[in-house]
Amino acid sequence: MNILVIGLGSMGKRRIRLIQELYPDFILCGVDAREDRRKEASEKLHIRCMESISSAREAFEIDIAFVCTAPLSHSQIITECLQNKWDVFTELNLVSDGYEANMELARKNDCKLFLSSTFFYREEINYIRDRVNCLQKWNYIYHIGQYLPDWHPWENYNEFFVGNRRTNGCREIMAIELPWIIKTFGEVADTHVIADRMTGLNINYCDNFMIQIEHANGNKGSLIADVVSPVAVRKLEVYGEHKYMAWNGTPDSLCEYNADTDTLEQVHLFETAEHSKGYRAFVVENAYKNEIREFMEVVLKNKEPQYGFRQDLEILKLIDTLEGRLYQNG
Repeated sequence: MNILVIGLGSMGKRRIRLIQELYPDFILCGVDAREDRRKEASEKLHIRCMESISSAREAFEIDIAFVCTAPLSHSQIITECLQNKWDVFTELNLVSDGYEANMELARKNDCKLFLSSTFFYREEINYIRDRVNCLQKWNYIYHIGQYLPDWHPWENYNEFFVGNRRTNGCREIMAIELPWIIKTFGEVADTHVIADRMTGLNINYCDNFMIQIEHANGNKGSLIADVVSPVAVRKLEVYGEHKYMAWNGTPDSLCEYNADTDTLEQVHLFETAEHSKGYRAFVVENAYKNEIREFMEVVLKNKEPQYGFRQDLEILKLIDTLEGRLYQNG
């Protein structure tokens, strides 16, 4: 299998490293317009690198493309890959540009079009989803936050896609979290949002969102997403009658209430949790590996993916609605 990884930033390098671990016989080639990134990937990951998709296509027979560039570039790149009849794995898009056209092009050219949604592959999330049943109502309180300049401390946040209003940091958090929240707690019936600016960051979007969500089945929750908190936080509480779970985002922090003993007990799910140097403790490599495995099963075994462009289109419409209430006047 020959794989082209487009975009050699942090996510592109992660995908290359994990593909090499999972499928050492696969041949990889990287593409990035920046010479420094090509040089780093070539030297550290030992792959051939090109400056454009067209030059890679001429030099390298390609089966699959991983799109790991900034979100606003995804639509055009995905189109080019599908026109070349390559199966496509793409990181989060954050905007719905080209969705309908690319879904139709994938169908026409018999290509797989796979969208990353890493939290579907977190063992803690799957455990919580299995516990949240339809026999009772559930509430949740979930806070995810980290100060924006700390997201990628090696670069200016205004040179990183989270500095752009269309692909801003709070929007990325919502796009990551809402798919699994809706899968777990049910379709959204109504929302209420409060948001404003708390920081002196050089951004033109709200840096904190407090969202109340009412689900159609009666479940309800509060989602807080911000780029304000100086301490990186992911804190979830889920509860119902005689039921309670808490999770702080790390593999060893999932706890569940035992009604028989009236105690909060740690839930053990991982034999080994894998981390990459330079990332927070709640960024676990296992989930990224799991979704790459699923993508390969989609390509090679025609497996139906857990999440895709059609479902993501609805999530992005919901986020557009939440933000639209705030940004409709510019």
